[in-house]
Amino acid sequence: MAKKFIDIMDTTFRDGFQSVFGARVLMNDFLPAVSAAKEAGINHFEFGGGARFQSLYFYLNEDAFTMMDKFREVAGKDANLQTLSRGVNTVTLDTGSRELIDMHAKLFAKHGTTTIRNFDALNDVKNLEYSAQRIKHHGLKHEVVVTMMDLPPNCVGAHDAEFYEKCLREIIDSGIEFDSVCFKDASGTSSPEKVYQTIKMARRLLGDNVHLRLHTHETAGVSIACYLAALEAGADGIDLAASPVSGGTSQPDILTMLHAVKGKDYDLGGLEVDKILKYEDVLHDCLKDYFMPPEATQVSPLIPFSPMPGGALTANTQMMRDNNILDKFPAVIKAMREVVEKGGYGTSVTPVSQFYFQQAFNNVMFGPWKKIAEGYGKMVLGYFGKTPVTPSADIVELAAKQLNLEPTTAPAIDIADQDETKSIAYTKAILEKEGIEATEENIFIAAACKEKGIAYLKGEGKVMVRKNSDIIKPATKSGSNQFSVTVNGHNYNVEVADGFDNFTLKSITPAKESSQPKDEPKAVSSTGASNEITATMSAGVFKILVNIGDSVKAGQTVVILEAMKMEIPIEAGCDGEVEEILISQGQTVEDGQLLVKLK
Repeated sequence: MAKKFIDIMDTTFRDGFQSVFGARVLMNDFLPAVSAAKEAGINHFEFGGGARFQSLYFYLNEDAFTMMDKFREVAGKDANLQTLSRGVNTVTLDTGSRELIDMHAKLFAKHGTTTIRNFDALNDVKNLEYSAQRIKHHGLKHEVVVTMMDLPPNCVGAHDAEFYEKCLREIIDSGIEFDSVCFKDASGTSSPEKVYQTIKMARRLLGDNVHLRLHTHETAGVSIACYLAALEAGADGIDLAASPVSGGTSQPDILTMLHAVKGKDYDLGGLEVDKILKYEDVLHDCLKDYFMPPEATQVSPLIPFSPMPGGALTANTQMMRDNNILDKFPAVIKAMREVVEKGGYGTSVTPVSQFYFQQAFNNVMFGPWKKIAEGYGKMVLGYFGKTPVTPSADIVELAAKQLNLEPTTAPAIDIADQDETKSIAYTKAILEKEGIEATEENIFIAAACKEKGIAYLKGEGKVMVRKNSDIIKPATKSGSNQFSVTVNGHNYNVEVADGFDNFTLKSITPAKESSQPKDEPKAVSSTGASNEITATMSAGVFKILVNIGDSVKAGQTVVILEAMKMEIPIEAGCDGEVEEILISQGQTVEDGQLLVKLK
């Protein structure tokens, strides 16, 4: 009897990169590995979408559409190239208008996509209907999704097999046209038994002819068990990645899964161990200089209580590294549990996972529930669709008050259509003002990436990739047993004592800076004089809203910082006239650093 053929989608170049490197991998560095994967017999790739759209403009100074075109050239015309889309949000963190949702499908079809996997983090089917229609209209295959996770202990009302059956029935009843169905667990927190019961239910509802697959992550340590449970329940496909971007926060390794099904009646994509070993050797060589975040290789026992997706985890830790606040990460993850419990049980997958993390971040940095993150607040108020259960009333009240918004039950897509800033005409006007050609690609880049998209199109983008050669510079010897070492941009004096066949560390002290550039002033206390406007946290300078000589009033926002994809307004503490601006746009500042001085 022939073994059952199981389709394998290689997630290395999208979810793998996102889950390990925060999506920050340069195109020319990885394309040789795509060729090696093709030679190994892989024909189904996840190659774009999700965070691998915005991140190229935010951190790599690369064009996502060019990357997709070159990927198609290497993978060949017959490869099934798949992208990830967030329903009404497409590839952004905000809802899109019907114009932009249609443009997304049109452009992704133009630039090499075969299949779009389409999900809604709230499992609100209304958020899938129009995007599904446009995906099919532009000749693409549509893989509709039910999003999964486990809830923190003692939380009930969603995210069990019965809830997923309700979601799937709503998709079927809505008349959404689809080519396949995926159950997507971005945090990897679902138990194997729940996966088994869910896939069995779906097979019963859909019959034997619908392609059914599971997507999960290794973050909670149960991904192989979940994939085996899915296969036993009748799944037709699973997602795997290649080392070094497999395991940990990513998908299980292709080789690991090949080992797990030995002796079972499954043929994993016709793949052979020896060929995959060669492919992984090439990938290792391509990525050998990339800094491997230690958290990307770990299985976390806390994740089932605070379901942070692997694809968002390292993106967030990389941003925290950028802002020198990585020490806050454990506290933020712990704080996520309450945020999930009170937020209405939306699935922890982008954009909801980012909303959860931003709110947990605010609770740690500013005090519990002192500052409602805009995305989280809009979610509990209904602006992203209907949450699986009703959010906590006290949080809804806080969000309404702080954001000055009323709760709504209007469809998210209708709200977006009424927002002039989400129209094509609005974005075209911005491009014309900036002297940028208003091609469809440029319109979508600007609409999806806002100021950072405009900066890229103007040739002002920055490359923010962490490579080992950039992080730890070679030590320079300053004395017989004294060294000067630079780690993550900070200088240290290191003294060692001679031993018989080694050295004993005697001391490590921060090096004194011999000089400081004028545009990078020394940090001052945030409790300084009221005419000194200082940073409230380590962050990037997003916008400077005043000029030297301007008059400002107490409470007026003078600078907007950006951290964790959030805008942080910095206000004047008193009336005055701007005497000095000691920062520049795009600069990274420290907590307490002097930004603007008044007189």
